[in-house]
Amino acid sequence: MNVPVPSTATPPLLFDSRVTRWFMAPAAAWMALFFFIPLLLVLVISFATRGPYGGIEWTPTLENYALLGDFLYLHVYGRSLILATLTTAVCLLAGFPLAYYIARLPVRRQGVWILLVIVPFWTNFLVRTYAWMFILRTEGLLNTILLKVGVIASPVEILYSDAAVLIGLVYGYLPFMVLPLYAVLGRLDFSLVEAAWDLYASGWAVVWRVILPLAKPGVIAGCILVFIPTLGAYITPDLLGGARTMMVGNLIQHEYLVVRDWPLGSAFSFALMAMVLAGVWWYWRVERETR
Repeated sequence: MNVPVPSTATPPLLFDSRVTRWFMAPAAAWMALFFFIPLLLVLVISFATRGPYGGIEWTPTLENYALLGDFLYLHVYGRSLILATLTTAVCLLAGFPLAYYIARLPVRRQGVWILLVIVPFWTNFLVRTYAWMFILRTEGLLNTILLKVGVIASPVEILYSDAAVLIGLVYGYLPFMVLPLYAVLGRLDFSLVEAAWDLYASGWAVVWRVILPLAKPGVIAGCILVFIPTLGAYITPDLLGGARTMMVGNLIQHEYLVVRDWPLGSAFSFALMAMVLAGVWWYWRVERETR
């Protein structure tokens, strides 16, 4: 009796390599034209010299990068890192319970809550930031309510401070934390959580030993999506922080449009990019080591 021998030949590929390259060509051309070439131009400008009346003089120098060690600029970078880290932490602490709650709801109600999370995106970000200015100012809604309730005796100056910037950043980027967390928690096998309760695990142990490890991809994605844009935020610090709170984005805008020192602004831009890449690299390294 002849027994059929299973074939060991590899199945044909769905797409030939040449076809794949043709599919990738438009995206590669777009990235080269609108990302890599402008990025290369900014890199070249960062080694140039500022002209007497602004602009660029093509005299190579490293002075722009040497100025990054100035205390004033280091202070701005340090404030940006602290505010970006605090924003990411607050968004995680506030977004994780919300995402978990939405994931445990019946499917027909989850869509309503997700809609409520993304509703702010229907309004321009600048308009929403101006709304927070009316809320946080001395005669604003928040101080009015606190005065009527009797919590404070006189208006508190919140606007044009680091606290106002933090509030605005958390409000603006909280959905970027909730959505990836919900995407992961929505696929979570909640029978594992029930099994942990059946084994008499405490509430903290269930969260720390069961839920968080399973939701780790969403936590990492949410932290990256919040930390990176927050680090280079411009509108929120400019409107809610004023001249008292300057972040890296405001510093770059000041060098480009006010001082007209394009080489120094380009150097600051690449320093910001290095910080972002270092943060992303650290996240992926931790993720790879913990697998």
